[in-house]
Amino acid sequence: MSEKVIVALDAMGGDNAPVEIVKGAVEAVKEEAGLLVKLVGREEQVRAELAKYTYPQGQIEVVDAPDVIETGEQPVMAIRRKKDSSMVRALTMVKEKKADAFVSAGSSGAILVGGQVIVGRIRGVERPPMAPLIPTAKGVSILVDSGANVDSRPSFLVQWAKMGSIYMENIMGIKNPKVAIVNVGLEEEKGNQLVKETYPLLKACKDINFIGSIEARNIPNGDADVIVCDAFVGNVILKLYEGTAKMLLSKVKTTLMSSLKTKIGALLIKNSLSDTMKSFDAKQYGGAPLIGLNGLVVKTHGNAKAMEVKNSLLQCVKFQREKVNEKII
Repeated sequence: MSEKVIVALDAMGGDNAPVEIVKGAVEAVKEEAGLLVKLVGREEQVRAELAKYTYPQGQIEVVDAPDVIETGEQPVMAIRRKKDSSMVRALTMVKEKKADAFVSAGSSGAILVGGQVIVGRIRGVERPPMAPLIPTAKGVSILVDSGANVDSRPSFLVQWAKMGSIYMENIMGIKNPKVAIVNVGLEEEKGNQLVKETYPLLKACKDINFIGSIEARNIPNGDADVIVCDAFVGNVILKLYEGTAKMLLSKVKTTLMSSLKTKIGALLIKNSLSDTMKSFDAKQYGGAPLIGLNGLVVKTHGNAKAMEVKNSLLQCVKFQREKVNEKII
């Protein structure tokens, strides 16, 4: 059996820590024998949660970290001052090669800062992007960048296109993934200054399958596998995606419960509808990796429940086994 993939999990990060974080860790090690989770956080609290479960004892360890970085704290100062926080200690484990990956539902800003300052960028990578998978009619696409670099340069986007292609080919199994840049039209001459400068660079790039521009309305169709944009645009796309999905689900539920006739219909289509809705739940694919660091850093939603934590941990296993970082280098 190959060596275990070691993931440092921030047990104190997020709205539902440590309860859902610990539960997700337990579910992950039960599913994946090749995973070792190091739960980093307030030891007494973490062990109290672990005591509720039975699990393979050799696959979960607890690392004490008495401090916590709160969501509202200034990221740079928090990372510098709170050396004994669960986030800083877990990130340091990745830096020191005591862990292969880091997962947290904590402060996005602190994770971004900590990832770059503590773990560090791969040599040659200008700016690591936040790269979540978003559901489409054809499966999933990767969105780079969705939150790490609001002010970007054309060279950043070219690197993101390359790294996103490597991720989709090796993690999602999509051969020669289609790459597109987000634009306000399909014509090459359209777009803001960043898009106009980036487009010809992507077009000239021989090691990606660049198909041109993509309008936001075509992203859910799955017209491209790698969606490239600056973080301002990407974050708007991601949040609109999440908000629209939540609204539509609410509307469907309200309609199905509105009368006796619709309730009977709901019972008849319950299983099929459930499967369809599940395919549009991005949480089943795990968190958003910060690609291009000297170790994997994954950000899950702040309100992540056990399922998303579990899938983020399993995501790390695949990333490590497929040697994605080595391929990026």
